[in-house]
Amino acid sequence: MGKIRVLVIDDSALIRKILTEVLSSSPEIEVIGAAADPLIAREMIKQLNPDVLTLDIEMPHMDGITFLSNLMRLRPTPVVMISTLTEHGAEATLNALALGAVDFIAKPRVDVVNTLNEYAEEIISKVIGAAQAKVGNVYNRAVKPPKSPVAATVAEVSEKHSVDVILKAAPVKTHISPTNKIIALGASTGGTEAIKAVVKGFPADTPPILITQHLPAAFSESFVRHIDLATAMSACIPKDGQLIEPGNIYLSPGDKHMLVVREGGKYMIQLNDGLPVNRHKPAVDVLFRSVSQCAGANAIAVLLTGMGADGAMGMKEMHDAGAKTVIQDEQSSVVWGMPGAAFKLGCADYVVSLEEVANKVLSLVKPGGAGKGN
Repeated sequence: MGKIRVLVIDDSALIRKILTEVLSSSPEIEVIGAAADPLIAREMIKQLNPDVLTLDIEMPHMDGITFLSNLMRLRPTPVVMISTLTEHGAEATLNALALGAVDFIAKPRVDVVNTLNEYAEEIISKVIGAAQAKVGNVYNRAVKPPKSPVAATVAEVSEKHSVDVILKAAPVKTHISPTNKIIALGASTGGTEAIKAVVKGFPADTPPILITQHLPAAFSESFVRHIDLATAMSACIPKDGQLIEPGNIYLSPGDKHMLVVREGGKYMIQLNDGLPVNRHKPAVDVLFRSVSQCAGANAIAVLLTGMGADGAMGMKEMHDAGAKTVIQDEQSSVVWGMPGAAFKLGCADYVVSLEEVANKVLSLVKPGGAGKGN
């Protein structure tokens, strides 16, 4: 396989230089050019035909969102957005993901040089992942073959912690009311749009849903508002110790792990500021293990699109504890990493398209649920 050919688009000469150096350090990537604005980029795309673009949101002549909208309409290409860690940056990034951007790189307003270099492995991993992603409408994406078989291996040089650093394995509690259902959902790359597509199918009286999506803390408030607008349920970022109640969706804050604990006959939220797990904080494996331990067979696990394998082992633990498990299928996933890893572990009871996830989950929360099988 040849290298992934990347075009960097940013009005800052410094950012263009840093991103070029960071990406070029990977043997999987070739930076074929850098453009200072979308008008220059438009011509370079025609001439160079890049595999992946990195795109700044705020640029002269044409903002990144307008450029992205035109690009996805005329020449769908995997795009990783460069976003500021601000409220405005969060909203713009979520809009970009809705338009078809695959992922984003968050940059702070200060000390950009050190921060981008510090997250070099993550930047490289996201660009390699974008090269494997399907672009365009989530229900009608043409499958693009991977440019490289090592989507996440570039990050293996840094220390990786397992879920044990947050929550040790423990026996499943079996003395739980059979009517007290709980739904745990995990997602990453492509997940912001996938989650909105799923929750819009849930009525207001759906059992509680706990969501871990890989997002920075600065984006959590904006994203939970998007979820709340998309569903008849009520969505929030929970507080530590908050009671879990039906009809509510709880989104992990972007800087803490979210766990479920059992207090008597009730479920409660526990937030944990410990080490990243699978290099993520929040991590899906942490949520899933906690739910498997306190809810057992009364839980339902859902894994949507995402790069890597976070959540796969946790889903297996939930499956082994008697929970029903649902994964998004490969065809409708932007990146079939996380659900694909669960599938390989043999712990997915149901493999369904994105538009079928909500109905499948609702069928499982009914008394008696559905039987095993796809």
